Amino acid sequence: MQDEALVAAAQRGDRQAFAQLVELHQAGVYGYLRARLLRAHDAEDLTQEVFLRCYTSWARFDGSAQVRPWLLGIARNLLHEYARKQRRRKETAWTETCLEVDEVVSSQDDVYGDLVDHLPNCMDGLGDTARQAIEMRYQSDLHLPAIGEKLRRSAGAAKLLMFRARQALKNCLLRKQSAESHD
Repeated sequence: MQDEALVAAAQRGDRQAFAQLVELHQAGVYGYLRARLLRAHDAEDLTQEVFLRCYTSWARFDGSAQVRPWLLGIARNLLHEYARKQRRRKETAWTETCLEVDEVVSSQDDVYGDLVDHLPNCMDGLGDTARQAIEMRYQSDLHLPAIGEKLRRSAGAAKLLMFRARQALKNCLLRKQSAESHD
């Protein structure tokens, strides 16, 4: 069956025709997205989303048009949405980091230096794995998947480990700051 016949059948609700269209065009859509995304799983997720949007918006598709350019247009729009979300996440993460640092560092000019002086002791207080993860991230500039691989953990487990290690460092520095202010 040609695309036109498959589209007409899919628009009438024929799921088998839609499945054939997916089979015909999935590799092309995935290739388009994969060439523009760093992670394969993001391209896989967005490819699925392309076909979901295609399925839910058949009414807007002109049956005389070609399917592939329409699918790639959906993919392009999804890439724009994805980029906006990623940018917002990075901005949000940066804002949260700044707020955390503001909690630790008070308005006194010399506090930052005092806290940095306590950092080695606080690092020594971490467990071996947490300390290794922090060092890999900030000294070796590794990302979470690489840290997880080196520590034989999933990226999610590495992310949780990093979160807990940062929290432990933050709490240690806060305790040191509090102890100094009481002296």
